[in-house]
Amino acid sequence: MQEDITVYVETAAGERVEVLIPTDMGLSLMEGLKANELDILATCGGMALCATCHVELLQAPELPEPSDDELYMLENLPNLTDSSRLSCQIKVTPALNGTVLRLKGND
Repeated sequence: MQEDITVYVETAAGERVEVLIPTDMGLSLMEGLKANELDILATCGGMALCATCHVELLQAPELPEPSDDELYMLENLPNLTDSSRLSCQIKVTPALNGTVLRLKGND
């Protein structure tokens, strides 16, 4: 069983930062990014109430559809894209290995 996955965070300068996240702890993507000291606010602590953990998925596997709560928060974002998600609502699984994302919550 795979214990860690690699996620790539693309910076504003276009560089990709490699982030290792364990798959065996039941973490959300937001928790994994915060644990790696990335600049992600996550003000509400993962309750899908603030959208400060907004990410744009540049390369990712097909994910479950967003919940109504997540969609509501996303619809109110000025920087929404077709691949926007709240990282607090994405569970870390081996399928996420190789995902490329951009942090949007501070835009």
